[in-house]
Amino acid sequence: MNNIPQIPLVEWTDTMVSYLRQNAQWIFEPISEFLDTFVGYISDALLFLPPWVLILVLVGLTVYFTKKIWGLPVFILFGLLLIWNLDFWEGTMMTLSLILAASLVAIVIGIPVGIWMAKNSTVESIVKPILDFMQTMPAFVYLIPAVSFFGIGMVPGIIASVIFAMPPVVRLTNLGIREVSTELIEAADAFGSTGAQKLFKVQIPLAKNTIMQGVNQTIMLALSMVVIASMIGAEGLGTEVYRAIGRNQAGMGFASGLAIVILAIILDRLIQAMNRRKH
Repeated sequence: MNNIPQIPLVEWTDTMVSYLRQNAQWIFEPISEFLDTFVGYISDALLFLPPWVLILVLVGLTVYFTKKIWGLPVFILFGLLLIWNLDFWEGTMMTLSLILAASLVAIVIGIPVGIWMAKNSTVESIVKPILDFMQTMPAFVYLIPAVSFFGIGMVPGIIASVIFAMPPVVRLTNLGIREVSTELIEAADAFGSTGAQKLFKVQIPLAKNTIMQGVNQTIMLALSMVVIASMIGAEGLGTEVYRAIGRNQAGMGFASGLAIVILAIILDRLIQAMNRRKH
């Protein structure tokens, strides 16, 4: 094996990253400014409201979507009160800002890509290996190009989260559109529906549950990047966990980890309730 020339993959990658860092800032800087402003607006809005107001709003939304007073609304009430009591409210809002920003970007990009895959088998055959690569690459690896191109802070955390969290919504949008009955498509064609009418009035409504499952998974994956993103300066609960690990503070690590678990359960159950609700 020693006689076989080694492929200079490391050198090629370093050269490409160095070239992009020096010559593609005209692409990276506007993206960085947009994401920094976007997540700033979200965090400012969440922190502007007093904690008790936001808690009541979330409990009210849960009651509206679930049509129940007990169960999930009670869990959300006491879970958020516990987070407030433990003095993790600001960190939770920063974490929620990162999750919402990354998830919205992933969904806005992922759903159209999934629809494109469903409409074009050639695109599907090209995109699927890319999604496989995105899902199997260790999450820590995404931090390297994110930091190289965007520095440290919330923006590279969002970028890494978007890359890591996007595949489910793309895959399940593609799957949902393809599973729509061909008889219904033929019926829509028989009534003279245009391509846009078929998509927005037949395919997307019938694929809604599958697409929403992809949205849910994307949000959960974005949440799973919270602690990892804290390593490159992303603010929030992940910073508390990372700091507790470095200082070997088991109590602080457990408390901040519990806040992340509560937030994850709230987001997951609330999205499921929104998806199940019949209009």
